[in-house]
Amino acid sequence: MLLEYTDKTNSVTDTELLLDLQRVSNETGKQSLTIAEYKEHGRYDPSTIIRHFETWNKALSIAGLQISNRQYADRELFDNLAELWIKIGHQPSRRDLSLFQSPISYKAYERRFGKWSVALKSFVDYYNSQESLEVYQIEAKPNTTHKTSRDINLRMRFKVMSRDNFKCCSCGASPAKDPSVDLHVDHIKPWAKGGETVIENLQTLCSKCNWGKSDSLNA
Repeated sequence: MLLEYTDKTNSVTDTELLLDLQRVSNETGKQSLTIAEYKEHGRYDPSTIIRHFETWNKALSIAGLQISNRQYADRELFDNLAELWIKIGHQPSRRDLSLFQSPISYKAYERRFGKWSVALKSFVDYYNSQESLEVYQIEAKPNTTHKTSRDINLRMRFKVMSRDNFKCCSCGASPAKDPSVDLHVDHIKPWAKGGETVIENLQTLCSKCNWGKSDSLNA
């Protein structure tokens, strides 16, 4: 079951957020902060700052810090797109990056690919490539009876959900139609009963069906 983030900072003010950005800047000695750097040292979730100020760079600018033009690796950009695609259940638009508070802005994709359409095409090509397929299956730790790890990484989750059209295999629910739907990837033959973490033994389930399945197995 995937972890879910609960925002407990609804009452935080713009001033408190800006002051904390400045505090982290002073403590780290950096005039510009990446989201990862703030996540390590800051008091609030970076998505809260993005929600208050629309973009990370805008928050940095208002706080009197230098705007970061970090050059992301292709895999970082693709993984961010995969997470967003899974969350909304369909191909994301430029607007979705802002609407769903993506930690990587459109500008980062524009600097790397020139156009959003080119970024999406490159993402699709990567996830269909042999290079991506090679990282789907993860070897299990030594001294176990399994050939693969129990953990399901992002690339494997995306591959399975894409195969299942981002719909629950049990009830058909999809975040593309109902934003409250949370999709999980589940072992068809349970891991505890010898099931392996391979695409053929994985399926997409919504959180309700996944929890219901867990309850029935424990009954």
